Amino acid sequence: LMDQGNYDKAKPHYECALKFCEEQFGPDHLKVAKALNDLAELLFLQGKYDDAKPLFERALRIRQENHGLDHQDVATSLNNLAQLLNEQAKYDEAK
Repeated sequence: LMDQGNYDKAKPHYECALKFCEEQFGPDHLKVAKALNDLAELLFLQGKYDDAKPLFERALRIRQENHGLDHQDVATSLNNLAQLLNEQAKYDEAK
């Protein structure tokens, strides 16, 4: 649905997936980080930057805690957060 631009229809599915992952695996599991990142990406595409930011930040924290700093998933999360901050013209924070 998201790939088709049906963001409003896709959002409840992403929220449901996040809730399921949190309940099944706990709040700090890597599957939760993936679900957070997916929902944040949807919100980002809708221009809902203030809603997306805490989700990207939480996904980053979970990935850092599970993988350490030198992992491609951590780099992906950092890049997603930087893109969001760039869109908001928060260039100093994006560095």
